[in-house]
Amino acid sequence: MDLFILKADNSKELEKISEELSQNKFNLIQEEEHFKLMKKKRYGNYYVHILFLIIGLFVTSPALIVNIIYFAYSYLWASPHVLITTELKSDDGENLEFNTMDEVLEKANKLF
Repeated sequence: MDLFILKADNSKELEKISEELSQNKFNLIQEEEHFKLMKKKRYGNYYVHILFLIIGLFVTSPALIVNIIYFAYSYLWASPHVLITTELKSDDGENLEFNTMDEVLEKANKLF
């Protein structure tokens, strides 16, 4: 699971960033006054699923299990999470390292 952190200066900017991410198919997971947590679900590359399905149906059935493992990996661990926050420090008092919107969108649209 990748966690990206985006900085918002105020609540209006927080809404603007979350709206932009919503347009890029991110779903809201959790929301509070000073942050929003969003996730884009990834299911894996469709061509890879089709390839493993064909191999599993016509050649060897363990390829179907590999396909299920690839799907689970893509859905559970490769789906990017974005935290949009107005805070500058973590709970530990350390400064947060912020990402850019370009980094987030690049990872979200990545094929593998």
